[in-house]
Amino acid sequence: MADDKMASLPTGFVGDNALVSAVRNTYLSLLARRDALGLSNPGTFENINREVSRDVSLNNFMFTGLRAEWNKPISNNPIFQLSHQLSMGAQGMSPYTFSALYGSNRVFLQGTMENDGSLVARSNYRWNNSLVTKTNAQIQSGQSMLSIENDYSGKDFTASLKGMNPNIIEGGLKGIFIASYLQSVTPSLALGLEAVWQRVAMNSSPEALLSYGARYKGSDWIASLQMQTEGPQGSGISSSFWRKLTDKVSVGTDLNLQFAPGLSGQGGLMGGGLQKEGSASAGAKYEFRASTFRAQVDSKGRLSCLLEKTILPAVRVTFAGEMDHLKQQAKIGVGVSVEATSEDLMEQMEKGTVQAPSVPF
Repeated sequence: MADDKMASLPTGFVGDNALVSAVRNTYLSLLARRDALGLSNPGTFENINREVSRDVSLNNFMFTGLRAEWNKPISNNPIFQLSHQLSMGAQGMSPYTFSALYGSNRVFLQGTMENDGSLVARSNYRWNNSLVTKTNAQIQSGQSMLSIENDYSGKDFTASLKGMNPNIIEGGLKGIFIASYLQSVTPSLALGLEAVWQRVAMNSSPEALLSYGARYKGSDWIASLQMQTEGPQGSGISSSFWRKLTDKVSVGTDLNLQFAPGLSGQGGLMGGGLQKEGSASAGAKYEFRASTFRAQVDSKGRLSCLLEKTILPAVRVTFAGEMDHLKQQAKIGVGVSVEATSEDLMEQMEKGTVQAPSVPF
Protein backbone atom coordinates (compact mmCIF):
# COMPACT_ATOMS: atom_id res chain seq x y z
CA MET A 1 0.00 0.00 0.00
CA ALA A 2 2.89 2.33 0.73
CA ASP A 3 4.20 1.80 -2.83
CA ASP A 4 0.81 2.78 -4.24
CA LYS A 5 0.87 5.98 -2.19
CA MET A 6 4.36 6.75 -3.50
CA ALA A 7 3.27 6.30 -7.09
CA SER A 8 0.46 8.81 -6.63
CA LEU A 9 2.75 11.59 -5.35
CA PRO A 10 3.92 14.34 -7.77
CA THR A 11 7.21 13.97 -9.61
CA GLY A 12 9.57 16.41 -11.35
CA PHE A 13 10.73 19.52 -9.57
CA VAL A 14 8.46 18.99 -6.56
CA GLY A 15 9.51 15.37 -6.24
CA ASP A 16 13.22 16.31 -6.34
CA ASN A 17 12.87 18.99 -3.69
CA ALA A 18 14.79 17.97 -0.54
CA LEU A 19 12.16 19.18 1.92
CA VAL A 20 9.28 17.59 0.02
CA SER A 21 11.27 14.38 -0.33
CA ALA A 22 11.92 14.25 3.43
CA VAL A 23 8.25 14.81 4.21
CA ARG A 24 7.26 12.20 1.64
CA ASN A 25 9.65 9.60 3.01
CA THR A 26 8.46 10.22 6.56
CA TYR A 27 4.83 9.95 5.47
CA LEU A 28 5.42 6.71 3.56
CA SER A 29 7.38 5.28 6.48
CA LEU A 30 4.47 5.97 8.80
CA LEU A 31 2.07 4.37 6.31
CA ALA A 32 4.23 1.26 6.09
CA ARG A 33 4.40 0.93 9.87
CA ARG A 34 0.64 1.50 10.08
CA ASP A 35 -0.05 -1.22 7.50
CA ALA A 36 2.30 -3.60 9.31
CA LEU A 37 0.15 -3.37 12.46
CA GLY A 38 -2.72 -5.14 10.70
CA LEU A 39 -5.39 -2.82 12.11
CA SER A 40 -9.08 -3.32 11.26
CA ASN A 41 -12.04 -0.96 11.17
CA PRO A 42 -13.44 -0.57 14.73
CA GLY A 43 -16.94 0.55 13.70
CA THR A 44 -18.61 3.80 14.70
CA PHE A 45 -18.30 5.59 18.04
CA GLU A 46 -22.08 5.45 18.41
CA ASN A 47 -21.97 1.64 18.36
CA ILE A 48 -18.85 1.20 20.46
CA ASN A 49 -20.73 -1.28 22.71
CA ARG A 50 -22.84 -2.83 19.94
CA GLU A 51 -22.34 -6.45 21.06
CA VAL A 52 -24.17 -5.69 24.31
CA SER A 53 -26.62 -2.96 23.31
CA ARG A 54 -27.74 -4.46 20.00
CA ASP A 55 -27.36 -8.20 20.51
CA VAL A 56 -27.62 -9.24 24.16
CA SER A 57 -29.56 -6.41 25.81
CA LEU A 58 -33.36 -6.60 25.71
CA ASN A 59 -33.92 -2.84 25.60
CA ASN A 60 -34.46 -2.92 21.82
CA PHE A 61 -36.50 -6.15 21.78
CA MET A 62 -39.05 -5.92 24.59
CA PHE A 63 -42.72 -5.22 23.87
CA THR A 64 -46.10 -5.78 25.56
CA GLY A 65 -49.54 -6.78 24.37
CA LEU A 66 -50.34 -8.60 21.14
CA ARG A 67 -48.51 -8.04 17.87
CA ALA A 68 -48.98 -9.57 14.42
CA GLU A 69 -46.75 -8.86 11.42
CA TRP A 70 -47.17 -9.89 7.79
CA ASN A 71 -44.22 -9.45 5.42
CA LYS A 72 -44.41 -9.78 1.65
CA PRO A 73 -41.05 -9.95 -0.18
CA ILE A 74 -41.50 -8.83 -3.79
CA SER A 75 -37.96 -9.29 -5.09
CA ASN A 76 -34.55 -10.31 -3.80
CA ASN A 77 -32.26 -8.18 -6.00
CA PRO A 78 -32.97 -5.36 -5.53
CA ILE A 79 -34.66 -6.06 -2.22
CA PHE A 80 -38.27 -4.88 -2.18
CA GLN A 81 -40.61 -5.78 0.66
CA LEU A 82 -43.99 -4.67 2.03
CA SER A 83 -45.07 -5.11 5.64
CA HIS A 84 -48.28 -4.76 7.67
CA GLN A 85 -48.26 -4.77 11.47
CA LEU A 86 -51.19 -4.91 13.90
CA SER A 87 -50.84 -4.45 17.66
CA MET A 88 -53.16 -4.42 20.65
CA GLY A 89 -52.42 -3.30 24.19
CA ALA A 90 -48.83 -2.45 23.28
CA GLN A 91 -47.22 0.58 24.89
CA GLY A 92 -45.71 3.03 22.41
CA MET A 93 -46.91 1.07 19.36
CA SER A 94 -49.56 2.11 16.86
CA PRO A 95 -52.56 -0.19 16.28
CA TYR A 96 -51.67 -0.38 12.58
CA THR A 97 -48.40 0.27 10.76
CA PHE A 98 -47.60 -0.06 7.08
CA SER A 99 -44.01 -0.04 5.84
CA ALA A 100 -42.14 -0.51 2.59
CA LEU A 101 -38.44 -1.31 2.12
CA TYR A 102 -36.16 -1.07 -0.90
CA GLY A 103 -32.48 -1.92 -0.99
CA SER A 104 -29.73 -2.19 -3.60
CA ASN A 105 -25.94 -2.08 -3.53
CA ARG A 106 -26.00 1.73 -3.27
CA VAL A 107 -29.43 2.72 -1.96
CA PHE A 108 -31.53 1.82 1.07
CA LEU A 109 -35.05 3.29 1.40
CA GLN A 110 -37.62 2.61 4.10
CA GLY A 111 -40.94 4.30 4.80
CA THR A 112 -43.37 3.69 7.67
CA MET A 113 -46.92 5.07 7.98
CA GLU A 114 -49.06 4.63 11.09
CA ASN A 115 -52.85 4.82 11.35
CA ASP A 116 -52.73 8.28 12.98
CA GLY A 117 -50.80 9.72 10.03
CA SER A 118 -47.34 9.60 11.60
CA LEU A 119 -44.64 9.14 8.97
CA VAL A 120 -41.04 7.94 9.30
CA ALA A 121 -38.75 7.88 6.27
CA ARG A 122 -35.14 6.63 6.13
CA SER A 123 -32.69 6.65 3.27
CA ASN A 124 -29.03 5.63 2.99
CA TYR A 125 -26.84 6.24 -0.03
CA ARG A 126 -23.41 4.67 -0.52
CA TRP A 127 -21.22 7.03 -2.53
CA ASN A 128 -18.32 4.58 -2.55
CA ASN A 129 -16.99 1.75 -0.41
CA SER A 130 -16.05 4.21 2.35
CA LEU A 131 -18.67 6.99 2.42
CA VAL A 132 -22.36 6.54 3.30
CA THR A 133 -24.92 9.32 3.76
CA LYS A 134 -27.92 8.59 6.00
CA THR A 135 -31.08 10.67 6.32
CA ASN A 136 -34.01 10.24 8.68
CA ALA A 137 -37.23 12.28 8.60
CA GLN A 138 -40.14 11.98 11.03
CA ILE A 139 -43.54 13.69 11.19
CA GLN A 140 -45.47 12.77 14.33
CA SER A 141 -48.29 14.60 16.16
CA GLY A 142 -47.60 17.86 14.35
CA GLN A 143 -43.88 17.74 15.15
CA SER A 144 -41.11 17.07 12.65
CA MET A 145 -37.50 15.91 12.89
CA LEU A 146 -34.78 15.68 10.26
CA SER A 147 -31.32 14.21 10.68
CA ILE A 148 -28.50 13.95 8.15
CA GLU A 149 -25.44 11.82 8.86
CA ASN A 150 -22.26 11.04 6.96
CA ASP A 151 -20.12 8.03 7.91
CA TYR A 152 -16.64 7.59 6.45
CA SER A 153 -15.11 4.16 7.08
CA GLY A 154 -11.37 3.92 6.56
CA LYS A 155 -9.21 0.83 6.84
CA ASP A 156 -8.66 1.34 10.58
CA PHE A 157 -10.95 4.23 11.57
CA THR A 158 -14.47 5.63 11.23
CA ALA A 159 -15.40 9.31 11.18
CA SER A 160 -19.01 10.52 11.47
CA LEU A 161 -20.75 13.88 11.20
CA LYS A 162 -24.43 14.22 12.08
CA GLY A 163 -26.88 17.12 12.17
CA MET A 164 -30.36 17.01 13.69
CA ASN A 165 -32.92 19.66 12.74
CA PRO A 166 -30.27 22.03 11.32
CA ASN A 167 -31.60 25.55 10.77
CA ILE A 168 -29.88 28.70 9.51
CA ILE A 169 -32.88 30.78 8.35
CA GLU A 170 -33.64 32.39 11.73
CA GLY A 171 -30.59 34.64 11.89
CA GLY A 172 -28.11 32.04 13.07
CA LEU A 173 -27.32 28.37 13.40
CA LYS A 174 -29.38 26.11 15.63
CA GLY A 175 -29.95 22.40 15.98
CA ILE A 176 -27.90 19.49 17.26
CA PHE A 177 -24.57 18.62 15.64
CA ILE A 178 -22.48 15.56 16.52
CA ALA A 179 -18.97 14.76 15.29
CA SER A 180 -17.23 11.52 16.27
CA TYR A 181 -14.05 9.63 15.44
CA LEU A 182 -12.96 6.09 16.40
CA GLN A 183 -9.42 4.88 15.59
CA SER A 184 -7.79 1.47 16.03
CA VAL A 185 -4.39 2.00 17.66
CA THR A 186 -3.54 -1.71 18.09
CA PRO A 187 -5.20 -4.86 16.75
CA SER A 188 -7.11 -5.04 20.06
CA LEU A 189 -7.53 -1.43 21.22
CA ALA A 190 -9.54 1.40 19.66
CA LEU A 191 -9.79 4.96 21.02
CA GLY A 192 -12.17 7.72 20.02
CA LEU A 193 -14.05 10.85 20.95
CA GLU A 194 -17.39 12.49 20.27
CA ALA A 195 -18.26 16.20 20.34
CA VAL A 196 -21.83 17.53 20.61
CA TRP A 197 -22.93 21.12 19.97
CA GLN A 198 -26.55 22.19 20.28
CA ARG A 199 -28.70 25.28 20.37
CA VAL A 200 -32.44 24.88 20.87
CA ALA A 201 -33.43 28.48 20.08
CA MET A 202 -31.69 31.65 18.97
CA ASN A 203 -32.47 33.38 22.28
CA SER A 204 -30.66 30.64 24.22
CA SER A 205 -26.95 30.01 24.60
CA PRO A 206 -25.34 27.10 22.76
CA GLU A 207 -24.30 24.05 24.76
CA ALA A 208 -21.39 21.70 24.09
CA LEU A 209 -19.98 18.54 25.60
CA LEU A 210 -17.23 16.07 24.81
CA SER A 211 -17.12 12.30 25.31
CA TYR A 212 -14.18 9.91 25.21
CA GLY A 213 -14.40 6.23 24.40
CA ALA A 214 -12.25 3.10 24.40
CA ARG A 215 -12.90 -0.39 23.07
CA TYR A 216 -10.75 -3.44 23.74
CA LYS A 217 -11.21 -6.75 21.96
CA GLY A 218 -9.84 -9.98 23.42
CA SER A 219 -9.91 -13.49 22.00
CA ASP A 220 -13.52 -14.13 23.05
CA TRP A 221 -14.52 -10.95 24.91
CA ILE A 222 -14.97 -7.23 24.26
CA ALA A 223 -14.97 -4.38 26.79
CA SER A 224 -15.87 -0.73 26.21
CA LEU A 225 -15.75 2.47 28.27
CA GLN A 226 -17.25 5.90 27.62
CA MET A 227 -16.66 9.04 29.68
CA GLN A 228 -18.74 12.18 29.21
CA THR A 229 -17.19 15.44 30.34
CA GLU A 230 -19.18 17.79 32.51
CA GLY A 231 -21.81 19.73 30.59
CA PRO A 232 -25.12 21.46 31.31
CA GLN A 233 -26.67 18.11 32.27
CA GLY A 234 -23.66 16.90 34.24
CA SER A 235 -21.19 14.15 33.43
CA GLY A 236 -21.31 10.39 33.19
CA ILE A 237 -19.51 7.09 32.77
CA SER A 238 -20.74 4.09 30.79
CA SER A 239 -19.07 0.71 30.52
CA SER A 240 -19.95 -2.66 29.02
CA PHE A 241 -18.48 -6.14 28.87
CA TRP A 242 -19.38 -8.91 26.39
CA ARG A 243 -18.10 -12.45 26.25
CA LYS A 244 -18.85 -15.43 24.05
CA LEU A 245 -18.94 -18.49 26.29
CA THR A 246 -19.68 -21.02 23.53
CA ASP A 247 -20.71 -20.94 19.88
CA LYS A 248 -24.34 -20.67 21.01
CA VAL A 249 -24.10 -18.69 24.26
CA SER A 250 -22.99 -15.09 24.87
CA VAL A 251 -23.34 -12.84 27.91
CA GLY A 252 -23.07 -9.10 28.49
CA THR A 253 -23.16 -6.51 31.25
CA ASP A 254 -23.77 -2.78 31.17
CA LEU A 255 -23.09 -0.10 33.81
CA ASN A 256 -24.12 3.58 33.68
CA LEU A 257 -23.31 6.33 36.18
CA GLN A 258 -24.60 9.90 35.91
CA PHE A 259 -23.46 12.91 37.95
CA ALA A 260 -25.67 16.00 37.72
CA PRO A 261 -25.58 19.32 39.65
CA GLY A 262 -28.00 19.17 42.58
CA LEU A 263 -30.73 21.67 43.32
CA SER A 264 -30.39 24.42 45.88
CA GLY A 265 -31.27 23.18 49.34
CA GLN A 266 -30.77 19.53 48.34
CA GLY A 267 -27.03 19.26 48.42
CA GLY A 268 -26.88 21.26 45.20
CA LEU A 269 -24.54 23.85 43.83
CA MET A 270 -24.76 26.02 46.92
CA GLY A 271 -23.87 23.00 49.06
CA GLY A 272 -21.26 21.75 46.63
CA GLY A 273 -22.99 18.37 46.12
CA LEU A 274 -24.02 16.30 43.14
CA GLN A 275 -27.01 14.19 42.28
CA LYS A 276 -25.76 10.69 41.53
CA GLU A 277 -27.71 8.08 39.61
CA GLY A 278 -26.65 4.69 38.40
CA SER A 279 -28.01 1.59 36.70
CA ALA A 280 -26.61 -1.81 35.87
CA SER A 281 -27.85 -4.78 33.87
CA ALA A 282 -26.66 -8.25 32.98
CA GLY A 283 -27.99 -10.42 30.19
CA ALA A 284 -27.45 -13.64 28.30
CA LYS A 285 -28.31 -14.89 24.82
CA TYR A 286 -28.83 -18.55 23.92
CA GLU A 287 -29.08 -19.60 20.27
CA PHE A 288 -30.72 -22.94 19.52
CA ARG A 289 -31.37 -24.63 16.18
CA ALA A 290 -34.74 -22.96 15.57
CA SER A 291 -35.02 -20.43 18.39
CA THR A 292 -33.25 -17.69 20.31
CA PHE A 293 -33.67 -16.99 24.03
CA ARG A 294 -32.58 -13.79 25.79
CA ALA A 295 -32.76 -13.00 29.50
CA GLN A 296 -31.81 -9.87 31.46
CA VAL A 297 -31.84 -8.60 35.03
CA ASP A 298 -31.14 -5.01 36.09
CA SER A 299 -30.50 -3.01 39.25
CA LYS A 300 -34.08 -1.65 39.24
CA GLY A 301 -35.43 -5.07 40.15
CA ARG A 302 -36.67 -6.01 36.69
CA LEU A 303 -36.30 -9.51 35.28
CA SER A 304 -36.97 -9.80 31.54
CA CYS A 305 -36.88 -12.60 29.02
CA LEU A 306 -37.67 -13.01 25.34
CA LEU A 307 -38.04 -16.14 23.22
CA GLU A 308 -38.09 -16.12 19.42
CA LYS A 309 -39.01 -19.47 17.86
CA THR A 310 -39.34 -20.40 14.21
CA ILE A 311 -42.28 -22.80 13.91
CA LEU A 312 -42.26 -23.03 10.12
CA PRO A 313 -39.80 -21.57 7.61
CA ALA A 314 -42.17 -18.62 7.13
CA VAL A 315 -43.67 -18.34 10.63
CA ARG A 316 -41.93 -16.99 13.74
CA VAL A 317 -43.48 -16.62 17.21
CA THR A 318 -42.14 -14.28 19.89
CA PHE A 319 -42.89 -14.38 23.63
CA ALA A 320 -41.78 -11.50 25.88
CA GLY A 321 -42.16 -11.14 29.63
CA GLU A 322 -41.03 -8.72 32.31
CA MET A 323 -41.38 -8.83 36.09
CA ASP A 324 -40.77 -5.65 38.09
CA HIS A 325 -40.22 -6.84 41.67
CA LEU A 326 -39.98 -3.34 43.17
CA LYS A 327 -43.26 -2.12 41.62
CA GLN A 328 -44.94 -5.53 41.84
CA GLN A 329 -45.90 -5.37 38.15
CA ALA A 330 -45.73 -7.87 35.32
CA LYS A 331 -45.87 -7.38 31.55
CA ILE A 332 -46.37 -9.96 28.81
CA GLY A 333 -46.09 -9.71 25.03
CA VAL A 334 -46.92 -12.21 22.28
CA GLY A 335 -46.09 -11.70 18.62
CA VAL A 336 -46.50 -13.64 15.38
CA SER A 337 -44.59 -12.86 12.19
CA VAL A 338 -45.49 -14.40 8.82
CA GLU A 339 -43.37 -14.03 5.70
CA ALA A 340 -45.43 -14.65 2.55
CA THR A 341 -42.71 -15.39 0.00
CA SER A 342 -43.86 -16.44 -3.46
CA GLU A 343 -42.88 -19.88 -4.78
CA ASP A 344 -40.81 -18.40 -7.62
CA LEU A 345 -38.83 -16.17 -5.27
CA MET A 346 -38.36 -19.01 -2.79
CA GLU A 347 -37.04 -21.26 -5.57
CA GLN A 348 -34.59 -18.56 -6.70
CA MET A 349 -33.29 -18.16 -3.13
CA GLU A 350 -32.88 -21.91 -2.61
CA LYS A 351 -31.01 -22.38 -5.90
CA GLY A 352 -28.91 -19.27 -5.37
CA THR A 353 -29.67 -17.94 -8.85
CA VAL A 354 -30.29 -14.45 -7.45
CA GLN A 355 -27.70 -13.03 -5.02
CA ALA A 356 -28.91 -10.54 -2.44
CA PRO A 357 -27.27 -7.10 -2.78
CA SER A 358 -24.95 -5.58 -0.20
CA VAL A 359 -27.40 -3.00 1.12
CA PRO A 360 -25.99 0.04 3.04
CA PHE A 361 -28.17 -0.51 6.14
